[in-house]
Amino acid sequence: MQLNYTQLGEKTDALPIVIIHGLFGSKENLNVIAKPLSEQNCVINIDLRNHGHSFHNSEMTYTAMADDVLKLLDELTISRAIVIGHSMGGKVAMQMALTNSNRVEKLVVLDIAPTKYSPRHQQVFNGLNNVDLQAITNRSDADKQLAEFIPEAGVRQFLLKSLAKTDSGFAWRFNLPQLIASYDSILDKPQGDAFKKPTLFIKGANSDYILEAHRGEIAALFPNAKAKIIAGAGHWLHAEKPSQVNLAIAQFLSAD
Repeated sequence: MQLNYTQLGEKTDALPIVIIHGLFGSKENLNVIAKPLSEQNCVINIDLRNHGHSFHNSEMTYTAMADDVLKLLDELTISRAIVIGHSMGGKVAMQMALTNSNRVEKLVVLDIAPTKYSPRHQQVFNGLNNVDLQAITNRSDADKQLAEFIPEAGVRQFLLKSLAKTDSGFAWRFNLPQLIASYDSILDKPQGDAFKKPTLFIKGANSDYILEAHRGEIAALFPNAKAKIIAGAGHWLHAEKPSQVNLAIAQFLSAD
């Protein structure tokens, strides 16, 4: 049960970089970050369990998802890495750092806090369940059915990237029934001992995922954390402002 992954760039003396996508996503979502970084580092871009082309499993805890990534690193003989994660993937990255700090040299968290969130995806779940996968003939059909619950075109386009045509029709690449069943675990927070190595939290200025109220939780678990706010960006900051996000990551990684 090894995670599906893509390696970009060649192994060098520079530390490898692991990139982890968010809920409903896949490794392709963060290529905009992975490709520039692969010019100087070996980048491992992964599909989390129940996403993309990785295996399906009934457990979706952050401990289990972090262990998946660590097992992949073992298979690739990578002892230490820089880890970057967005949203749910940011929590997986934080869990890795909090329980296996010897394996994580630097941490970058994109628009998520180490806190337990209130439910906020019910309309997305409703929209996904509203798509009649056996009846649709193209993505436009699926988009129309999603739109009955999800008015934001950008969110629908993001979700439709995981709609695949198979021999028997269309199917979601993510394991929708299991994501629904595991949603409380997905909302949960990473836990462990404080990670004292360099950490960067990057927040979209228009997003409500990282708030002033989270400052205490961040400081307790990540005492060496810095913050960067990306103006004009929301939760999908890497897609909305890729140049600014990539610059913030590059500056952080190049600092002593």
